[in-house]
Amino acid sequence: MEDQISGILRHSLERKDPPLIWAMEVSSALQESGVGLPSSELGHLLVSHLCWANNTPLLWKYIEHAVSSQLVSSLQLLALLTSRVIPQRLNQPEAYRLYLELVSRYAFSFLSTKAAPCKEKILKSVDDTLQLSHIFGVKVVELGQAVVLFLFSVISTLVDCTLEDWGLQGTAREKNGLYGTAGAGDMDIDVKGNIKGNKNDRLLEHRDHLRSMNSYAAIEVVGKLFESKKSSVLLRLVHHNLPEKYRGLLQRLQYLEAHKSKLPNMKVGTPLIGKLSGALQRVLERENQLNKCQVIRAMIDIGCSNSVLRHNFGVAHSASWISFDLYMENVMDGKQLPATSAIEILSELIKTLKVMNRASWQETFQSLWISALRLVQRERDPLEGPVPHLDARLCVLLSITPLAAARVIEEDMEDSSLINGGVTQNSGTTDEHGKDGNLPTSRRQGLISSLQVLGQFSGLLLPPPSVVPAANLAAAKAAGFVSDSFNGASRSDTSVKAVGDMRHLIVEACIARKLIDTSAYFWPGFVGRSVTPPRPDTTLPPVSPWSAFMKGDPLNTLKYALSMTPAASLAELEKIYHIALTGAEEERIAAARILCGASLIRGFNIQEHVVRFVVKLLSPPAPPDFTGPGSHLVSYTSMLQAVLFGLSSIDTVHILSLYGVIPEVAAALMPISETFGTLMPASDPKPSGGEENPAYMVFSCAFLFLLRLWKFYRPPHEHYIVGRGPPLFSGLTLEYLLLLHNGRVASNATKGTNEKTGKRENQHSIYIDSFPKLRAWYRQNQACIASTLSGLCSGNPVHQVANKILSMIYKKMNKGGVNGPNTPSSGSLSGSPRNGEDSGQRPMIPAWEVLEAIPFVLEAVLTACAHRKLSSRDLTTGLRDLVDFLPASIGTIISYFSAEVSRGIWKPVAMNGTDWPSPAANLLSIEAEMKEILAATGVELPSSYSGGLAQMTLPLPMAALVSLTITFKLDKSLEFIHSVVGPALESAASGCPWPSMPIIGALWAQKVRRWHDFIVFSCSRSVFKQDKDAIFQLLKSCFSAFLGPSGLVGLGGVGALVGNGVANRASWGGRMPVAPGFLFLRTCRTIHNVSFVTEAILKLVVETARDLSKLPEPLIGSSQRLRSCQVSLSGTAASVREAAMLGASLLCLAGGPQQVQLLYEETLPTWLLSGGPRAMGPQARRPILEGYAMAYLLVLCGCFMWGPTEESGPPGIAMVRRRARARVVGRHMEFLGGALDGEISSSMMEWVRAYVVSFLAVVVRMVPWWISEVESDVVRRVADGLRGLGEGELALALLERGGLGAMSCAAEMFMTGP
Repeated sequence: MEDQISGILRHSLERKDPPLIWAMEVSSALQESGVGLPSSELGHLLVSHLCWANNTPLLWKYIEHAVSSQLVSSLQLLALLTSRVIPQRLNQPEAYRLYLELVSRYAFSFLSTKAAPCKEKILKSVDDTLQLSHIFGVKVVELGQAVVLFLFSVISTLVDCTLEDWGLQGTAREKNGLYGTAGAGDMDIDVKGNIKGNKNDRLLEHRDHLRSMNSYAAIEVVGKLFESKKSSVLLRLVHHNLPEKYRGLLQRLQYLEAHKSKLPNMKVGTPLIGKLSGALQRVLERENQLNKCQVIRAMIDIGCSNSVLRHNFGVAHSASWISFDLYMENVMDGKQLPATSAIEILSELIKTLKVMNRASWQETFQSLWISALRLVQRERDPLEGPVPHLDARLCVLLSITPLAAARVIEEDMEDSSLINGGVTQNSGTTDEHGKDGNLPTSRRQGLISSLQVLGQFSGLLLPPPSVVPAANLAAAKAAGFVSDSFNGASRSDTSVKAVGDMRHLIVEACIARKLIDTSAYFWPGFVGRSVTPPRPDTTLPPVSPWSAFMKGDPLNTLKYALSMTPAASLAELEKIYHIALTGAEEERIAAARILCGASLIRGFNIQEHVVRFVVKLLSPPAPPDFTGPGSHLVSYTSMLQAVLFGLSSIDTVHILSLYGVIPEVAAALMPISETFGTLMPASDPKPSGGEENPAYMVFSCAFLFLLRLWKFYRPPHEHYIVGRGPPLFSGLTLEYLLLLHNGRVASNATKGTNEKTGKRENQHSIYIDSFPKLRAWYRQNQACIASTLSGLCSGNPVHQVANKILSMIYKKMNKGGVNGPNTPSSGSLSGSPRNGEDSGQRPMIPAWEVLEAIPFVLEAVLTACAHRKLSSRDLTTGLRDLVDFLPASIGTIISYFSAEVSRGIWKPVAMNGTDWPSPAANLLSIEAEMKEILAATGVELPSSYSGGLAQMTLPLPMAALVSLTITFKLDKSLEFIHSVVGPALESAASGCPWPSMPIIGALWAQKVRRWHDFIVFSCSRSVFKQDKDAIFQLLKSCFSAFLGPSGLVGLGGVGALVGNGVANRASWGGRMPVAPGFLFLRTCRTIHNVSFVTEAILKLVVETARDLSKLPEPLIGSSQRLRSCQVSLSGTAASVREAAMLGASLLCLAGGPQQVQLLYEETLPTWLLSGGPRAMGPQARRPILEGYAMAYLLVLCGCFMWGPTEESGPPGIAMVRRRARARVVGRHMEFLGGALDGEISSSMMEWVRAYVVSFLAVVVRMVPWWISEVESDVVRRVADGLRGLGEGELALALLERGGLGAMSCAAEMFMTGP
């Protein structure tokens, strides 16, 4: 067949047949041979004859006619010509010009190839000829891929050839070695420039002119391709899926633009280059407009620029940033100790809200500072109780927030090379929406601008009374620096007096992190008019104790001052840290207390370094002279005890959790507990120093500290979501903390050095199996929670220890007249001492053995009390004596009693004041105050005591636990015990009948009167644990308070949702009302059925959108009305987004990633399939707003959990998030594809269409990275469904961002379109 076609071609050329005659003969021959059209063989044959023996005009006409009549594939033919003509463009200028003309005419004529019977052969030919798979790293198997890569390859090649022809070789160009460029050796030219064998000067001159003009023709062809809409789509496909290749082309074009003055013919070349640059810019800016759904497009395009930040903190600033306020207030919950750093979470939240609000960096950072200032202001009149107070809130404002901003700015510097290259790595998401997003220094400049305008918010900048001295000192430092700069002084004048505010402290914190420099002191208004110049006789201020310490003054004389004054430099911390490790005994204790003092609590400018040193103190290295036996930790007993006591306060532990070092602390406490729990205590329980037995005390502090870090007392059902298997509170287990620690160790090992110090950290993985005593207790604790105890045989060692403990417990009772028969017994346990053992002597037993026996002791005494063989008073006294003996035993007591309460097998006992303490004195007042708090949220308190106060009862284990806890003194030295007791007591009460929590609260309010308001608030939270109606009403109150009664933000806001914190108690009758959002944040983690919270939030968001859709018709009218009602649509869309922002924030804080996954995979699909929207009432005129609200809610939830971009979080965490996001979003897209295929009833189709179009439009515009992570088959299915709805532009936009797998489908879609 090839010989026959070659013969026809040869004879036609000899006869000079017209192209039509030749085409008819070739077509007949191909049909007779059974070869389909277009023919791959014919294309190869034509090009092989052309190059270069038969390079005649007639053959070019034949080639052009073969393409136009679809005898050959234009894609294949142009690819073959590209590989043959371009390397010989200087030798064959005529052929090059004709080639350019063919490219200009047929670059997009690929329909014949799509239907070709030999399409696979054509694609393979194109791929082999141009080496597309090798150059682009993409296996070309589909037509669309070949078209995109071919077009981009041709454009790049034409640009490269033009640059070389003009002698502009200063930019890096891709060398493919096949057809890209040709050197001088590729031409057959003599030294005079004459082509050998050609003596025709006129022809030579013509070819020289043609050769020079071909370069301009090539640029003109490229410009023409750029102007085509189809070409724009193809180039955007490369832009989204092959950013490095696109960036390279862009750099070469920018280089060409910059050097256009060097062109041989500027008069001709300059307009072409300018036209080319403009066309390329239009390609980048010509994003698909969602023309088929203009209302949705308008709502998405409305940014947050019309949101005005208010200057009075009593009025809400932009509600679009409510997530900042909710997260910051949420981390102040003292009962939660997150294992993840707040710095990491806040930095991701900054980037997420910046993307979703389409704001500038100045707006983003300004909202961040305002939210942090509001957090501090809410502490002006706090509830007194065991909760984090001002120090923890100041830590968020002055340490966590600057460090989060620093992390965001560091990422900007790392990506600056990509931005300087002309294309942002995350194009179309983050920087696209910022007003200054394309500048390398935009983030830092945005931070500086936000700090400069922060002075306008005077109400928020008032410092709390305890912070006034520090604020004045910071202002004086700035004033002194300014004064010295004008006076030419060499050092700052510290005697200058000034009045400072919170902005001065914020600026100092940012300077300490090198976010800004001291030029901030010269900002207008930063140094106020209240500056007082020093008098000539002014005495110098007192020298800082840290300065004296660094100069060599004795530590013992400065230890009190140092513990009360924060350190100012890293060198000071390093010196005191080394003294804590290597100093004398007294110096170690003093140094440890100093590190855990003011430097840790209020050293905000260096707090992250103090935290690191304190955690390292818990794992001290072995001394050089240590040879064993035993553990080297024993030699640090006094220092470890000082550190553990210093870290026991509520604020201190909470600060550690804010820095995310809880896993490291847990890993450090485990060897301490293992070591000191195995030591035999000294025979004298009161050493000469007057302190408790040091082995027991260090063990108890370390052990109870370890228990605080995870919810060891929770019954099994609280570890699971209702109806689902995976754990809800992953951080509740010790294994989870160790997993986080070991993961960080592995990550640091790959880095080699510490990011902050530049030194290698000697860290190693920790496993619970390395600590046999701790592992044994841990398993026993889990067994006690899961089931009742099994009996012990008489000779068991645990039996012997239990007998010793019983003997010690009832020593005082026996002296008080308790008869032998009343001694408790359980199985073979007996309270009588063994023969020859003194019952008055406390047993000298290692702590682990005591803890192992305590559950059996508790079972014995509880059984005896239930059978009236032991009085309640004696039970309480014995338990208290046990805690005095070994404070760590309170952990096992709490765990055992909590488990017994949850089993419900113990009879209730009357809290009548005779057998057990009575709450009657204040119970009714407590309940009345609870009703008052709940009434503000629309929740009714159930009636508890219809039968009178005589019905007040508690389960026996609960009564015993409460009676024991109210015997503890509220002393700072016992804070390490109270911090474990409080949360466990409240958790145990949740397993009792409803009135239990008010009874417990009343008893504690009698003991600690100054905690009255806190106790009442805690009791009020218990209503929401299992009452669905109360939960829904609370959530509804949150939406009403935030959005206002009309649904439009303005009458509500942040203050109404979480409180302003500046109200006067006296104006409210001595008690401030509790904001509904604050109540929800302190309640959401105790709700058992979290899935109901997700459903309720979804329903409330849709209800809000439905109410807004009932506004007058012009607000939701047709596209012709959009221009006249843009302001109204803007307000409506903003309210919908703010409702979704509130719902997403509350949902993520309450349920975490599990509930977000449930929302995507089950809640929303089930709600739509079951007709949930119809059940809410009459449908809106158009459900666009409701669909948009649901879509925005889902996208926000996904962004909060998984991030909006490819790299969200540290590398390891980013990979986990990316995988989870791809899995969950992929499944949801499968659901959308099925819905578009008609798997949902027709009655719900309008609803589904509104949601699907809105969701996909929001994803395309806000988080396009998500689409590239979904399987290409799913993306194609959804795109096909959109085309069926008439949403072709949205379908194309979806495919453009669908990754390499969807690139072919996108290309084929535009090729078949108009």
